[in-house]
Amino acid sequence: MSSLPTSGLQPPASIHFLGICGTAMGAVAAAMRDSGYVVSGQDDNVYPPMSTFLESKGIKITRGFLAEDIPAADVIVIGNAMSRGNPAVEAVLERKLYYLSLPETLKQFFLRGRHNLVVTGTHGKTTTTSLLAWIFESAGRSPSYLIGGIPANLGQGACLRESKHFVIEGDEYDTAFFDKRSKFIHYLPELVIVNNIEFDHADIYRDLEEIKTTFRRLLNIVPGNGMVLLNADDPNCVDVAQKCPAPIVEVGFTENAGNHIRNPRQEHGISYFELFGATFEVPLVGDFNIRNAAMAASAAHFYGISVPEIQKALATFKGIKRRQEVRGEVRGITVIDDFGHHPTAIRETLAALRERYAGARLWAVFEPRSNTTRRAVFQHELPRAFADAHGVFIAQVARLDQLPPDERLDPERVVADLAASGKPAFYEPTADSIVAKLAPLAQSGDVVIVFSNGGFDGIHQKLLEQL
Repeated sequence: MSSLPTSGLQPPASIHFLGICGTAMGAVAAAMRDSGYVVSGQDDNVYPPMSTFLESKGIKITRGFLAEDIPAADVIVIGNAMSRGNPAVEAVLERKLYYLSLPETLKQFFLRGRHNLVVTGTHGKTTTTSLLAWIFESAGRSPSYLIGGIPANLGQGACLRESKHFVIEGDEYDTAFFDKRSKFIHYLPELVIVNNIEFDHADIYRDLEEIKTTFRRLLNIVPGNGMVLLNADDPNCVDVAQKCPAPIVEVGFTENAGNHIRNPRQEHGISYFELFGATFEVPLVGDFNIRNAAMAASAAHFYGISVPEIQKALATFKGIKRRQEVRGEVRGITVIDDFGHHPTAIRETLAALRERYAGARLWAVFEPRSNTTRRAVFQHELPRAFADAHGVFIAQVARLDQLPPDERLDPERVVADLAASGKPAFYEPTADSIVAKLAPLAQSGDVVIVFSNGGFDGIHQKLLEQL
């Protein structure tokens, strides 16, 4: 038997999760409970639906991170949000308990011996992973999957089965406070999709070159019988793959791409494109979503799923919560929710919606909430990202007290730059003040698109009610 404790760890061994109510943590905890392990956990944020879901599995959850609530478990899984100074973390270290990060737990208990399809990139990970998981599901392959969103077709973001295929969203963010490597390094990839590479995560990466280095490390562990699918239209993707030891297929609109996307067009909210000599349709808009679909199709094709099966799955895809999700329509005004929090994602989403809602006035509402957009990193790029919007509202930087003033994004300056270009632009600190200012300005036929990677104080519902 290996010296690694998890190598021989079988049910009913006990596993305790610190931060159990996170989406991925909860999904893995539930899957381990279903496999017969004794599972428990702690979290500060214990509320439905995750708390009730876990309790329905017979998992005991303790509120808070008191040291005395940690059982003598065989393994402690420490979530990415945990840090030194947390009483539970300190107790684990002082008691010399055996602990793993969530990515390590996935590797040890779920990914070994599987065909793992890892979807990476600055943008489009969730959409592409959802498309790929749905293609496998629709084709009867019953994959396991772990996705950072909830695809409408699948009804959940995680499903861990006894399947030989595992489709997983591969995040370049760090693993845990004790492991600063990217999460995706742990995922034993057989196939890797690299959608695009840009600077992001300014809280952990110094510059673009550091991000490219972590992608090079990922490509360096893809086996010779695996595959790397690369965005042919992104010079950063092409650059990181220069010395990749695994086979590479470039996917993109450029003519020299191995999987060349031909004749892209969009009509009435549906995108069409040609690949493998066949025509595909997908009910998503924007060239970036066409490429996402082509990436998913290329990956499925590598695993022997037929073109007709791929065509059927893409055509029946129902989208993902918080990705261009229509939250409601009142008096002819459509309110859309989107997870976009990077200038490129905002720009491309607005361009796609400009085409989808031709002639409509687009109002963009943005909450600077991610660890990068809270900083001044994109001070100059953000005004350009809103080019396709008729008008723009920007909220106060989230968690303002955690950043020195000279490092923060200046939303009022972004607004001033937008106003100087002739675009209606407003700085309103809160969701309530945005709703109060925007509601009288919106007219029938307008589209309001809210960009935030958080709850934004329920702004969508508040706006619909005010309208």
